[in-house]
Amino acid sequence: MERIVEVEKFDFDSEDEVTLRPSTWDEYIGQEKIKKNLQVFIKAAQKREESLDHVLFFGPPGLGKTTLANIIATEMNANIKTTAAPMIEKSGDLAAILTNLDEGDILFIDEIHRLSPAIEEILYPAMEDFRLDIIIGSGPAAQTIKLDLPKFTLIGATTRAGMISAPLRDRFGMHFRLQFYSHDELAQIIRAAGTKLTFNCQKDASVETSRRSRGTPRIALRLLKRIRDYAQVENEEEISLHRAKYALDELGVDAQGFDEMDIRFLELLIQAKGRAMGLGTIAATLSEDEGTIEDVIEPYLIANGYVEKTSIGRVATPKTYELFRLTPPQDKPSLFDEESS
Repeated sequence: MERIVEVEKFDFDSEDEVTLRPSTWDEYIGQEKIKKNLQVFIKAAQKREESLDHVLFFGPPGLGKTTLANIIATEMNANIKTTAAPMIEKSGDLAAILTNLDEGDILFIDEIHRLSPAIEEILYPAMEDFRLDIIIGSGPAAQTIKLDLPKFTLIGATTRAGMISAPLRDRFGMHFRLQFYSHDELAQIIRAAGTKLTFNCQKDASVETSRRSRGTPRIALRLLKRIRDYAQVENEEEISLHRAKYALDELGVDAQGFDEMDIRFLELLIQAKGRAMGLGTIAATLSEDEGTIEDVIEPYLIANGYVEKTSIGRVATPKTYELFRLTPPQDKPSLFDEESS
């Protein structure tokens, strides 16, 4: 079952995604420091009449990495070609992509941490020297052919920066970590999206929705579209605070943006009574994949101080006990009672 607060894309997200996605710096709300730096670097590259240096974006899903890549392409007046690392299975796949690039083009690779070591080896000379080394044949008869590539910009995006090899990471000239959005920023995004959908969202309704969007624009826009459905069924011409609260409650998203899976996760940690719980145990108890726990459920809870991630496992913080109106355990359990993660 898909969670409405899932940060990965749903099939129905593409319905209005292109129209709701900002295409200029003026439309892009949030990540102000990244925007300012990128604007400077883009202007400098244009003055030198050069391609922009390679860029790496990292951070939780749904924060705007793909959107930033498209805005960079627009500002550089460049064509952008988009792919995902899992789609590049063989060296020939990457060679075909690189040889089809034109001067100044932008290549955007999503989930770049999932590139295989063999593919990375081919990418290194392409990024540094704009050269493609192709090996023809095998054994003693093997020959290496060097092909010159047009100067291009590689933009990589990842949710798992720690899984990118050091040699690949070092070849990116710019590294940017995207942060979760504030309630005010999300409220602005929601109101702007409502305008694009020709369905006005009242200010207090946008604020309420932003509070339950887990600091993530993708979730905020998804919730907005579902709230709009509830309003339209009731023949309402705009989204009111009452309708927003009703719809969000029906969708199972509480005042903190938590759904049933988040609550189960936090309750599990509380039941441990201060002991650290290993990731494997948590995943097995929740019947969920470990990767989903780490990439989808945990980031928002950790960033907002509900969960502490330690070397020996996960622990509920006093903020979590306060949320459930419980008293935190006073005595710290012995390390012999704590489970290895």
